[in-house]
This record gives sequence, C-alpha cells and structure tokens, in this order.
Amino acid sequence: MKTRTLKSKILYSFLSVILVLGISIALLGFYVIKKDIIERAQQQVKNDLQVAHMVYTGELDSMKQAFSVIRYITTLEELKSRLGLDYLYIIDVNEGNTVPSEIARQAARGRSLGGTRVIGKDELQKLDLGLVNKCRIDIHSTPKAKPSDKKVLEQALALEYARPLVNEQGKITKIIYGGKIINCDLALVDKIRDYVFENRLYGGKPIGTVTIFLDDTRIATNVLDNDGKRAIGTLISENVYENVMGKGRSWLDRAFVVTDWYLTGYEPIRSIDGKIIGILYVGILEKPFNDMRRNILLAFLAILLLGTVLAVILSVILDVTITKPFTRMTEATGSLAAGDLDHRIKAESKITELDQLAESFNEMAKRLQERDANLKETNEKLAALNKSYMDLVGFVSHELKGILGSIVMNIYSIKEGYLGPLNEKQQKAMNSAARTLDHFETMVKNYLDLSRIEKGELEIKPTAANLAEDIIKPALAHFEKQIQEKNLQVTNLVLPGIKLSVDKNLLLIVCDNLLGNACKYSQTGARIIVEGVVEQDHIKVSVYNEGTPIKDEQQQYLFKKFSRLEGSEKIRGTGIGLYITRQIIEKHQGKIWAEAKPDGNSFIFILTRSLG
Repeated sequence: MKTRTLKSKILYSFLSVILVLGISIALLGFYVIKKDIIERAQQQVKNDLQVAHMVYTGELDSMKQAFSVIRYITTLEELKSRLGLDYLYIIDVNEGNTVPSEIARQAARGRSLGGTRVIGKDELQKLDLGLVNKCRIDIHSTPKAKPSDKKVLEQALALEYARPLVNEQGKITKIIYGGKIINCDLALVDKIRDYVFENRLYGGKPIGTVTIFLDDTRIATNVLDNDGKRAIGTLISENVYENVMGKGRSWLDRAFVVTDWYLTGYEPIRSIDGKIIGILYVGILEKPFNDMRRNILLAFLAILLLGTVLAVILSVILDVTITKPFTRMTEATGSLAAGDLDHRIKAESKITELDQLAESFNEMAKRLQERDANLKETNEKLAALNKSYMDLVGFVSHELKGILGSIVMNIYSIKEGYLGPLNEKQQKAMNSAARTLDHFETMVKNYLDLSRIEKGELEIKPTAANLAEDIIKPALAHFEKQIQEKNLQVTNLVLPGIKLSVDKNLLLIVCDNLLGNACKYSQTGARIIVEGVVEQDHIKVSVYNEGTPIKDEQQQYLFKKFSRLEGSEKIRGTGIGLYITRQIIEKHQGKIWAEAKPDGNSFIFILTRSLG
C-alpha cells in the first residue's frame, strides 16, 4: 500500500477544521465589537449628560433674559404669565433678608442670579395652596431602590431667579424673584429627552430617559413603571445615591432604574451655596444591547456546535491514521523513562514519517541501553574510588589530629614561656608557628567532619541541652586567645534558660565555625554580637561581626564546598567550614543563611526546639 506523508494527512484533515474555526473567530470578533458598542454607548451617555445639563441650566438663562425685560410688563400677573412662572414676587429691599430664598437674599445685596433651591412645605403653603397640591408626591417602592421610611414628599425643587430693582438715583429699592416648580414638571424632562434622545420605544418603553430627583425621590421623569405610568415618587438605587448625593460624584455606569437596567449618567444638582439638593439623570435602556448580544451569541454557538461535530468526525479519522501510532510511541517513551530499555516499537503505521520515527526510537533505545551499562560500570568504579579517597582523608586527618595535638601543646608551652624565656625574635617565630598550627588544626578538624559527611556517617544523636551554657559559652571559650589578641569586643546576648534537643557536639562545631569566621574576618577592635532567642517553637541564633558586607552576588557561594569569596585570599581557610555548618544544621531539620548589614554581616540559623 502506498504511504502518504504525515504533512499531507494533517493538511487535508485540518483544512476543514481551520475553516470552521476561522468563521467562529470572526463571529467572536463581531461579538467583541458589539461589546465595544455598549462601551461607546456608555461614553455617549456621558456626553448626553453634559447636554442635559446645558438644557437644564438653559432654563435659568431663559429666566434671566425674561427678567431683563420686566420694565416693559405692566402687571405682576402679566409678567408671571409671560415668564411661565409658578410664583413671582416683588418685595421691598428691606424684606430681602427675611425671605426663605437664599437667591432673593443675594439679590438684596445687589446681585442678579439664578439657581436651584428646595422649597419647604410651610413656604409652599404661604406661596399658593395650589402649589402644595401640585408638589405633593406619594412615595412608591421599587426593586433595588434605596430603603426609606418616607411615605409622602411635601417639598419642592424650584428653578428660581432674582433681580434687584433700582430707582432713578440708582439705589436698590425692590427685589423681584420668581421660579418654576420642577415637581411633576413633565414638560421640562420631556424637553431635555427630546433634545438629547429621539423619542423611540423598545418593548413599549422609551430607549432614552431623563429624570430630576429631589434628594432621593423622582419628582419629574419619563421613566415608566410596570403599569406604563411615569415613575414619579419612586426612589433612586442605594449605590447611586451614596456616590452622587453622599460623595458628590458623577455616576457613569449601568444602574437599575425602576424596572430595568440602563446605561446611565447621574450628576448632583447643587444650590447656590454648593449644597447637593438633587440629581439630574439621563439613561439609555440596556435591553436592546443585551438582546443584540444574545442573538449574536446564539448564532456563534450554533456555528460552534457545527464546528464541533466536524471536529469529532475528523478526530475519528485521525485516531485511525495518526493518533494510535502516536499513542504507542507515548507508551514506549513512558516505558523507556521508567527504565525499561528493552522496549521496542514495530514500524507498521504505513505512514513514512511515523515508521521512520519508530526506527529512530528503537535505535535510540539501543544506544541508551549501551550507555546505561557503561554508566553503571563507571559509577561503580567512581563510588569505589570516592570511598577509598574519603577513607584516606579520614585516616590521614585522624592521624594528623593526634600528632597535631602534641605539637600544638609543645608549641604553646614554648610560646607562653613555660620552658624558659624567649627573646623577641623567638617569640615572633613561636607566635607565627602557633597561628599556623591553629589553622592546620582547624583544617584537620574540618576534613575529618567532611569525611564523615561524604561517607554518610554524620548521625544526629540529640540530647537535652542548654543553649547558653552547653553551646555558646564553650564555643566562646575556644576563641579567647584570638579575641584577646585582636582586642575584639564580644557581646553575648543569648537568653539564659533556652533549652532544646540537639546533638551538642555537632552544634558546637557549628558555633565554632561561625565564631571562628567572625574572629578571622574582623579587624582589630571590631564588635562581635552573639544573639539567641525563642520564636514560637523555634530558636534563632545569630553571629554578627563588623567587617566588609558580603555582596548579594556572592551570597550563593557562601555555603558551597571548597568555595572562597573574592577578596578573602589573604585570610587562611579551607573553604569547607560553612559547608559543614550547613550540613549539620540541615541534619537538625533547620535552616541557615547570611545577611549583609551596613557595617558587617550576620550568620543566622534556626532550629526546632525538639527533634521528636
């Protein structure tokens, strides 16, 4: 049977899938664009809110222009009728400071101005009994509305303008002020709606709506309730109220308005003294956009379902021709990874590339089998060689330790003058020899410890210990001579009475290494601070010495075997002390690290108080 290339198999099989996926992606892009339309609509709401604000303030501008021609009007009633006002009064300037209207009081000081203000129930009754009935609004509850105990609104929001009148001598003698009650003023909100939106409906509801609130209550609106009536007397949603009335912020987001979700814009309405007294709202019904997205989504899902069916059919075809050989290849590589180097694959897929892959796999398995055998033999030789090396290191170090003990004792006896006085040159020679032997003794101890670690003979034998008395105090005693010779200032801040379960001998090696390094790398007269505290179920020990701070890039080399930091070449060391220290701490299930300070370094380790 003639074989075909894997490339042609995949190409012909997936062309159809790519076509379906391409169409689906295109539809998904269309869906994203539709989402962007909603975002653009919300931005348009922001612009519409600005236009609505202009129309609203334009009412005051109209009143201002009307008040500028009052000299041509003969009677107050005629003027009130011409201006379309709900109330109009001319008062003596001396009465200006006694009226409830702050706008009129400002006019009494010689200033013409207009604005929005709240008129209370008592003032309404004094103005006109008819206005009381016009402004009275029953409160209705709606879903998601702000909770309220109010049943009736008896205040009014009014657009008002006031102007001082002067006599022939230019002196203010009268104040004229009047206004329009916004409560139930449907003409105003419809005027704003018609100016900002087209008067279109969707599902029997207006797409664009406008509302004016007095505090939290709709007093003029073209939003409809469930009965198809204007939702006058309904309350604003709590979230919007807190942001607009409470914090004085504009709200530009989707919000639930009486019965439906709208893309909305709210801004506070302020009195002339800056107090927030109401809210101006515009909104676009969200439902048309949601329906559009739903229809597009349904179309997308239908196409996706069709693509899925085609993909299933293609998968069955590919399973027979390609997937099964690849499955056998996967199983074979799994067996190889598990150590079965005898596993082989039969080249019988009838696909050129897959048969070549099977043959290459079998050749690779064969070579791996040969290499594995060679590696095992080499590792056995290396293990035997390493054991011999570590045995030799341990033996030599042990023998040297005994010899060194005798030499050190004799050298120090001569150095301290126990065998007779020394002249100056002899004393210097003995001091040099003593320092060399101290370094040699430390090196032998480290190599003995390294031999135990490398041979796996480092065993923890925990016993009860007192940190201060059994560990820190003996370790400090080991370095009394170095401390005195360099005039080091050692401060022991280890808290007394800290008890823990550790291998005392091994932990003493840790402290010896850390204190030895602190003495070694400190300048004459420098400070060394040893601290030990209890933190929950751990103890924390730190050894600080003044010196050159260790750079961040050098930290990674601190605890490695035979590692010496740059700049420490002049100071004798084996490069294994900190490596041994870390091994001992980790054997105790602890952790050790170094921290660079501004004028030195701290080596810190933590241990659990009990090893179980």
